[in-house]
Amino acid sequence: MTEFSGPAQSWSLAAFCSVVALTLLLCVLTGPDADDLAEFYTGYKSLSPLRNGLAIAGDYISAATVLTIGGIIALCGYDGVVLALSAVLSLLLLMFLLAEPLHNTGRYTMGDVLGHRHPARSVRIAACAVTLLALVPMMIVQLAGVGELLAYVMGFTEPAAKNGCVVGAGILMISYAALGGMRGTALVQIFKTVMLLASGLVVSGLILHTFGWSTEALFRTAARESGAGPAYLRWGLQYSSSPHPALDLASTQCAIVLGAGCLPHVTMRMYTAGTPRQVRRAMSWAVSSVTLFILMLVLICTGATALLGHARITGADPHGTTAYLLGARAAFGSGLSRSESLLFATVTTAVFLTLLASVASMTLACANALAHDLTASRPMAPARELTLARSCALLVGIPVILVAALAQHRSLQPLATLSFTLGASAIAPALLYTLFWRRYTRAGLLATLVVGSLTVLALTPGTTLVSGTPLSAFPEADFDWFPYNTPALASIPAGFLAGWLVSLLSGKSAADRERARYESTEHRLLTGPSAQDRPTGGTDAS
Repeated sequence: MTEFSGPAQSWSLAAFCSVVALTLLLCVLTGPDADDLAEFYTGYKSLSPLRNGLAIAGDYISAATVLTIGGIIALCGYDGVVLALSAVLSLLLLMFLLAEPLHNTGRYTMGDVLGHRHPARSVRIAACAVTLLALVPMMIVQLAGVGELLAYVMGFTEPAAKNGCVVGAGILMISYAALGGMRGTALVQIFKTVMLLASGLVVSGLILHTFGWSTEALFRTAARESGAGPAYLRWGLQYSSSPHPALDLASTQCAIVLGAGCLPHVTMRMYTAGTPRQVRRAMSWAVSSVTLFILMLVLICTGATALLGHARITGADPHGTTAYLLGARAAFGSGLSRSESLLFATVTTAVFLTLLASVASMTLACANALAHDLTASRPMAPARELTLARSCALLVGIPVILVAALAQHRSLQPLATLSFTLGASAIAPALLYTLFWRRYTRAGLLATLVVGSLTVLALTPGTTLVSGTPLSAFPEADFDWFPYNTPALASIPAGFLAGWLVSLLSGKSAADRERARYESTEHRLLTGPSAQDRPTGGTDAS
């Protein structure tokens, strides 16, 4: 029931090619003019709340959600469900705490938000560097996932064929970002989200029908077939070999809850809404869409374990990253009719587009940061900045393609964890302090970004995700020294503490100056820019 061959494989290949052609056409038709920065960076804020919400959901549902968390759900049960719900909680925090302030103070990039209160070139450079550090690892994960998915579905086994898939997907990723800009990538994300939700609803219904529409029967069977018995339905299975399972689970949860919603490719969608009310409505659609998908992800990946068993899932991939596809394939039974082959092709295409669209949005966020933040102190002609942004998409994309091709045969979970932890340890405290703490100084902001990032980069190589176990990225090595699976329990306090301590040590005069500056921007933070501050034309005035 897990072989992808015959009609299912043919339909999948035809669907892949059709989707690629359609999405490229959308990007070309909706791409910005040669000198239209506002359209490239924000799409003129023309998306309706529904479409913007679907685009936000598309940015948020990444390979880490579908492949990594899906695999944990299939293999570890309760622990995976908790991590999936943590992803929803992160989006809720973004919705209720940061969405409107980000919209009100930001323009194109995270550097705009931080630089609005601390206008200094050093802040822009630090924001750009952290954006790249947080997104490039996740881009490698996504792009390698595209190669593995295509090779798995198409039956490719030769390394050259897999590398070809990665290179081809990388070229598409750069094209989406460079040609489509914000509006083009948004349309790709909307298309992806609709396909993912529609196909997921069909598969979830088939799985529930198999178990008599009883979730209790589904989970009871999954626990039996998992080989772990009742432990599958209790916390701690994922970290059963760890000396600190509770702290490991808490550390991973903290990284996802604080980090996932703060990553720059997600927050940049806050700048594309026209008004604060539209931001609220868009986030409502995004949260609803992501919550629905998470519920379907739990059903499908648990169904994979119930229908196939632990051994067949780990036989396909030791980390269970193909559990979503395996569960979808198993839901259709042993033989596929023509209509069922078409439906399954929709599932594989939705997952393919999930990986491709997410990495395109991340490429766009990195290109925007390089082109806009690094040139903010030296304004250039709109046409020249737009050309620079498109060139930066190529500059970021080529190294990512090369690394993804080299790393796709290894576990990429450390890279996904690195991105989330950087978001939680550097970006989250910087945004929270900047938006809500009156005394936060420029030195404190730089300390937050630098200390939070360096702590993550220093501790991550010492975790068991990198070495020390058969499922590590380097299973043949053993240089793990950090006692926890992720460094979040150490790096998140380090980021918050560095900003707080340095701001306090800046002195009373600096504190008074920052309070006055905060009060001068507080009205915009709460209500948004005034009419005269809003860009009105098709060019950028900065």
